[in-house]
Amino acid sequence: MLTQAPRGTRDVLPSESYRWQYLEAKMREAAAEAGFREIRTPVFEHTELFLRGVGDTTDIVQKEMYTFKDKGERSITLKPEGTAGAVRAFLESNMYADPLPAKLYYLAAPVFRYEAPQAGRLREHHQFGLECFGAKEATADAELILLAYRLLSKLGIQNLSVHINSIGCPECRPKYNKALKEFLHEHTAELCEDCRSRMDRNPLRVLDCKKEKCQLVVRNAPQLLDWLDDECKAHFDELKSCLTLAGVPYQVNPKIVRGLDYYTRTVFELITTTKDGKLTVCGGGRYDHLVKELGGPDIPAVGFGMGMERVLMLLQSENIEFPVPRLMDVFVTYMGDHRTEAFALVQALRADGIRSDMDHCGRSLKAQFKFANKLHSAVCATIGDDEAQQQVARLKFMEDGREETVPLSKVSLTVKAYLQTLN
Repeated sequence: MLTQAPRGTRDVLPSESYRWQYLEAKMREAAAEAGFREIRTPVFEHTELFLRGVGDTTDIVQKEMYTFKDKGERSITLKPEGTAGAVRAFLESNMYADPLPAKLYYLAAPVFRYEAPQAGRLREHHQFGLECFGAKEATADAELILLAYRLLSKLGIQNLSVHINSIGCPECRPKYNKALKEFLHEHTAELCEDCRSRMDRNPLRVLDCKKEKCQLVVRNAPQLLDWLDDECKAHFDELKSCLTLAGVPYQVNPKIVRGLDYYTRTVFELITTTKDGKLTVCGGGRYDHLVKELGGPDIPAVGFGMGMERVLMLLQSENIEFPVPRLMDVFVTYMGDHRTEAFALVQALRADGIRSDMDHCGRSLKAQFKFANKLHSAVCATIGDDEAQQQVARLKFMEDGREETVPLSKVSLTVKAYLQTLN
């Protein structure tokens, strides 16, 4: 057990970490293009934050949170999602006093949920998320949807579709909840035990149940879109107009409610079709009352979360090639007892910003060259008896095999000029 990662977790090894770095770079670019700045929040928060923010009737709170008491008897939870922590940081740092909107993103943020591990979703997984505070118009919702859609499309994910819905606001939702409760009570015997217990406290959660028998019931349930008030209808219409003008294919899906209590009005998912069925790649929505619910001013907000493991899994299934980075610019080889001269050259190259390394294991010259090839080194610089005496290095340019002898003082300049021809 000591040499086995806990169930639902996995290591990212050096042989694949470049894929993560490539994805992270693309996500940072997409966020920066829309004016979002990075925020990093703690891995754990006070449990009360999620009870109030996520909702105590959600599956996340009832079944999936990693909660424990610290040595001070405080209840602490490993964060099961990113939004609540971002809101807490937004409030604690008084960002609401700055010019709004505040556009924030987090990247490779660890998220913990105790659930059965599945494809692209582990008990510890990582999210790319965007949160926009202080913007109430539907253009802000559309901006996030378009950002996610374009990012995934540029990465190479195929068969993407945007599903949107509006779940109303505190003014129009109570009337719908009443109608939904009446419908659900007529079908109580057909619902699972969880849905029977939650249908009075939070009937929208029943719509989100993944069990087949409950899905069959809610197929004929009243649709919230029919109960929206004029403001919510106008907001949803504006969102649809923005997506239409942007040329993004979307469909209205009345069954999308998301699994968190803080959502209002817009909810959305980006879904792709795979050989194993449909898979949600990104989900989010508007949460106009969460900031106030957590003790702050009345500030609207909208955001999304995107599981990075799931994106990487999809890219792999699509056979998307990631550019393999060159690990080393120069590998310094040596013959005989000229290890210290090789070491000095490596340090000089690094001081000039050139990635370089050498053998520290006493390999033969042939084995050193073999190791350099494994590192995809662009250049090998060799120092032997003659080179040490003449204060030169013999450079071998690995792509075409040509060789050149240059003074040690000019190795950096020669290598830099060569590397520019490779870029």
